[in-house]
Amino acid sequence: MLLKIKLRRLGPLHTLLDAGRMRALLRRSELGMVLAGALIGVTSGLAVTGMSLISREMHSLIFGISEVERLSSSQIENKFLLLAAPVCGGILLGLLMFILAKTRKKPMVDPIEANALHGGRLSLTDSIIVAIQNLISNGFGASVGLEAGYTQLASGIASKLGFKLQLRRSDLRVLVGCGAAGAIAAAFNAPLTGAFYAFELIIGTYTIVSLTPVVVSALISTLVARLLAGSDFIIDVGDFGTVMPADYVPAILLGAFCAGIGILIMQGVAFIEELARRSSIPLPLRPALGGIVVGLLALITPQVLSAGHGALHLNLDREVAIPVLVGLFLLKSFASAISIGSGFRGGLFFASLFMGALLGKFFAYSAPYFAHATLTPIIYAVVGMSSLAVAVIGGPLTMTFLALEITGDFPITALVLAAVITSSLVVRSTFGYSFATWRFHLRGESIRSAHDVGWIRNLTVDKLMRADVKTAKTGITIGEFKEKFPIGSAQRVILVEESGKYAGLVLVPDIYANLTDTGDEGQGLDEFVRYRNDFLQPQMNAKQAAAIFDKTESEALAVVNNLVERTVVGQLSEAHTLRRYSEELDRRRREVSGEI
Repeated sequence: MLLKIKLRRLGPLHTLLDAGRMRALLRRSELGMVLAGALIGVTSGLAVTGMSLISREMHSLIFGISEVERLSSSQIENKFLLLAAPVCGGILLGLLMFILAKTRKKPMVDPIEANALHGGRLSLTDSIIVAIQNLISNGFGASVGLEAGYTQLASGIASKLGFKLQLRRSDLRVLVGCGAAGAIAAAFNAPLTGAFYAFELIIGTYTIVSLTPVVVSALISTLVARLLAGSDFIIDVGDFGTVMPADYVPAILLGAFCAGIGILIMQGVAFIEELARRSSIPLPLRPALGGIVVGLLALITPQVLSAGHGALHLNLDREVAIPVLVGLFLLKSFASAISIGSGFRGGLFFASLFMGALLGKFFAYSAPYFAHATLTPIIYAVVGMSSLAVAVIGGPLTMTFLALEITGDFPITALVLAAVITSSLVVRSTFGYSFATWRFHLRGESIRSAHDVGWIRNLTVDKLMRADVKTAKTGITIGEFKEKFPIGSAQRVILVEESGKYAGLVLVPDIYANLTDTGDEGQGLDEFVRYRNDFLQPQMNAKQAAAIFDKTESEALAVVNNLVERTVVGQLSEAHTLRRYSEELDRRRREVSGEI
């Protein structure tokens, strides 16, 4: 009774916090989604700031550097520490992997896969685990960035909120995009970059309906991160004059060059992962062995450690000889490939920016002279940074806006746009994958982006088929068949063996149309049996079923339980399949456009 009195006193507050009313607001009003995007922006900003502070504190405690220093630009005299830290991180990560292998059987899903296949459903527990693994990897110096952990944690929180409110599939996907947008925006102090990262890589499309909540999330997340931690990812390109039309030629060539290098990097990481899988080394031991390699590379230069924020600024602000640029690029790319391939958790987002900047300066120093070109080495570095990142990560507009927001220079952004479009075109034409979708491909998944294809997989044959089918034994005669199935009683009859195994399909009109001699009624049905080895299975989706209908030129097929037993469980027609597929396709289109 006392509780009821207190709730009555709360009045409007209790009404606002009611889950049913919140769900109704989100489902029926764009304003509701905007408010949800704002809330996700706050949580994303807090998550990114928290992870960033923890990572810096780990670097300070483990490597003995000050909290204002970046690990990759620090001078660390203790060589044993440089070698031992990644190894210890690998041991700790391996122990965590061993525990997870015993307790969690389902594979972890990232935001791209969640939006493409699962309607935006992410496990918050798994997302927290990924963030912890990413912090261990980055904190102990493995050559990976925190961006994967940022987006995983922020998207996981967003998905959990949407799931608790029982949002529609399309709304849940947008909320996951809001989480990713907020994470990237807060990480780079770049709201436009975060928003278009969500549109291009997480949601897979841009619509007016999703624009406002995603942008609001990115803006608020950036504000939260600025208030709590400030921002230091700004590049000063200096004074260089006016961008000339001739400047676009080297920029486009640099884009094509970075595309080729990006493909090699992705294949190199995949090669090391495959090498590790084929080896007899147990999975929990691989990170420690990878840590040994990373530690040995760090003895050459600490710039290979962590994501490379400090090393990026260090190499942009000074003149670097060509052999040093090439050596540092090779060391960093090898360290990143070893880190990811051996099991350290993280991504190549910032590593690709760092390596792209090195390629840009290398191109500026070693490329042939272009008449009337006015670009400086630091501008080549910005162009190379964006070009390599789009080759590896994807998202041409994402990387273009990143260049705009970290330099504040629009003419350079136009050069970057030309270069990233070239890089993206070359990668899509010759390779066809980004780093994330390439790894999906290696796992056997066919997705190329975050476009929602999960609903197609959910529209399976067992949900479309009819279970009330007409069946007959294979030994039945024509006369018995006519007696059991008069004309008009059924269109098709499925033949089964004595054991119940599928044997073929008979069209009833064929039986009556081809009989001219009454003496034929004692014969069997062998000449009328069709599709003896053509059938559907319950787990097939509508698209696969439609392809089989087209291949066999049939109007309907039997559905069997599996390829071994071949027990008939139903029947499905092509007309019903195509109609349901079209209805679902139209429904998704209307959800995306905001009609429903």
